[in-house]
Amino acid sequence: MAATAYAVALVVFGEGSALATLQRLGSLAGLQAAALCLLNYLLRGLRWRMWMAHYGRALGVAQGLRLYLAGYTFTPTPGNIGEAARGLMLARRPLGMAQSLAIFGAERLADLLCLLLMCLPVVWWLAALGGPAANRLALGSGVAALVLLVLLFVFRRRLLLRLSWLQDAWQCLATRPAVWLALTGVAWAAQGLAVWLLCREAGLSIGVLQAAGFYAVAMVGGALSLLPAGLGGMEALLTGLLVLHGAGAAQALGITVLVRVLTLWLAVAIGALALVYSAAIRDISFR
Repeated sequence: MAATAYAVALVVFGEGSALATLQRLGSLAGLQAAALCLLNYLLRGLRWRMWMAHYGRALGVAQGLRLYLAGYTFTPTPGNIGEAARGLMLARRPLGMAQSLAIFGAERLADLLCLLLMCLPVVWWLAALGGPAANRLALGSGVAALVLLVLLFVFRRRLLLRLSWLQDAWQCLATRPAVWLALTGVAWAAQGLAVWLLCREAGLSIGVLQAAGFYAVAMVGGALSLLPAGLGGMEALLTGLLVLHGAGAAQALGITVLVRVLTLWLAVAIGALALVYSAAIRDISFR
């Protein structure tokens, strides 16, 4: 359904055919962007494997990455919660629900930290645009982030007591923090660089930090919508930011579609293949 919506949007609003837009994925920049997205998946897979070892599930590198990728099959779920099934699907010694949710929570918190850092250049850019609307938006974003951090700090113990899996997630984050922070930071930097390459391939002049920041803002906004994989919300935000930067509507939409193909649907497709293979060799179970 999402693929159909993308195609219709490209036909209605795009310049040229939808096929012409997708053909950019075969360019050198498109292939480089795809490789960077694969790097993102693999680095986050190594992070997941590390936290699985924290719960006594030592997995080989190849096996761990394959099982992690299989979880991307369930990414198009509200809040990506389907990815929490990764640890539950193990055929041998599966995780309990609380442990699986703990790793999922740690993943989301680590990702959110890096994405929020990537958003900072966009806040400065909005402030630099001038005008009361831009200044209010930048100020409001900063105040909202500050209030959220204060509330989390004030009510952290109550949250940890009420949500046991969240306390377990903090324990995961306390495991080799320098390692998971490095893996997460490089992973999302690679994804941001991929977005910049796609922007350049589409003829949009934009800085690396700004392109990565636009993507981060769209990702966070899409996640807050609680729609499956942020579908709709993420696309609207990214397209709007690109138009605000100076891209034409058709150009911005084309970039957004390319970004989503590589950063979401490529992962889902690879995940489905990994899931089928893992089930065939009885590495996972759907009991």
